[in-house]
Amino acid sequence: MSTRIPLRELNRMETAGAVERLGHLFEHSPWVVAETWDRRPFTTVEELHRALCATMRSAPEARKLALIRAHPDLAGRAALAGTLTPSSQREQRAAGLGADDLSSDEIAAFTTANAAYTERFGFPFVICARENRKVRILTGLAERLGHDRETEIATALGQIERIAWYRLLDAVGDDADEGAGDEERTNE
Repeated sequence: MSTRIPLRELNRMETAGAVERLGHLFEHSPWVVAETWDRRPFTTVEELHRALCATMRSAPEARKLALIRAHPDLAGRAALAGTLTPSSQREQRAAGLGADDLSSDEIAAFTTANAAYTERFGFPFVICARENRKVRILTGLAERLGHDRETEIATALGQIERIAWYRLLDAVGDDADEGAGDEERTNE
């Protein structure tokens, strides 16, 4: 994982640089950063996150669905084959969904539940893995199968916002946070 960049430095970047640095926040959808970047400067990481989410939320329905569909199945083929994005791989492993963490029964349960969910809604189940563990994720999959499609689209987008928040915190530091470390080193 790369070092966090101070927000003030990020604000000075042109769109291409920002997309290179933050394009991973929304799974395979760097357009969110690209279409948000002309609203800078951002005064806090929270403000940047709100702007990114507003861009995502204001996108046409087809683009929102493409974003949801860009997410891999949890404990799915890509995870088991090791072909997830680095961010998704870290998040799934932290939730106990790495190939080494799952029994054959758990893999079968996830495979069945993921297939049922995708069949019902036309997109994969999305949940913020950093806020859940494998048992809760499997339970959530079963619970959310009872929702209607519109509710699930809204729920998936809300979960994508949570995923992007954690990824953003990994990538960007508020200027006050980044500066505090500089002052402490200066005063030593």
